[in-house]
Amino acid sequence: MIVLALDTSTSACSAALWAEGRVLAHALKVMARGQSEALIPMVAEIMAEAGLSFSDLGLLAVTVGPGAFTGLRIGLAAARGLSLASGLPLAGVSTPLAVAAAIPTEERAGRTLLAAIESRRDEAWVQMFDQDLAPLGAVTAVLPEQVAALTIGSLVVVGDASGRLMPFLPHAVLSTAPGWPDARRVAELAAAQWAAGTALPPEPLYLRPADVTLPPASP
Repeated sequence: MIVLALDTSTSACSAALWAEGRVLAHALKVMARGQSEALIPMVAEIMAEAGLSFSDLGLLAVTVGPGAFTGLRIGLAAARGLSLASGLPLAGVSTPLAVAAAIPTEERAGRTLLAAIESRRDEAWVQMFDQDLAPLGAVTAVLPEQVAALTIGSLVVVGDASGRLMPFLPHAVLSTAPGWPDARRVAELAAAQWAAGTALPPEPLYLRPADVTLPPASP
């Protein structure tokens, strides 16, 4: 099965085509803004590179958060539009899991994985996993000074909020993995979860409302 995966949930924009453990095409740009203009051309680029059409695909995948409010909406809207137009199923993948999955195997060994996602507010979104990526709890919004009370065991930390948390985790190791999800990992995770029946719905995972002020209703 060929999977097309998208991510715009944090500080990067990426798309990937993946099949049976092999990346067929991939594009990624580190960017906190401009993802709405970049994503669909990126998809067209990798589809052309791989010589594929949507009729060749078996599954679409997208990160569902938590993450940047606008970024999540961009990725989900694009994925839903592609799903509607193509008739392909769409699987959601959590952003912390996608970030944690990039930690190299040798860094995971004997450690708890802590994925730390930037909320662009005082808190960071964190979730812990064991070395095999099994979650050890739900995603939680915490202030940096609170994170030490939540952690267990020897830690390896990853994610774009890692820099804010590391001063409060003096015995933790900072992963060499990038701090954002990569669509290659999203595709691989989605394929496994879809086969197991554990894929998330393609709905945004918000832990608190966005800072949006709606205009007053018309009289």
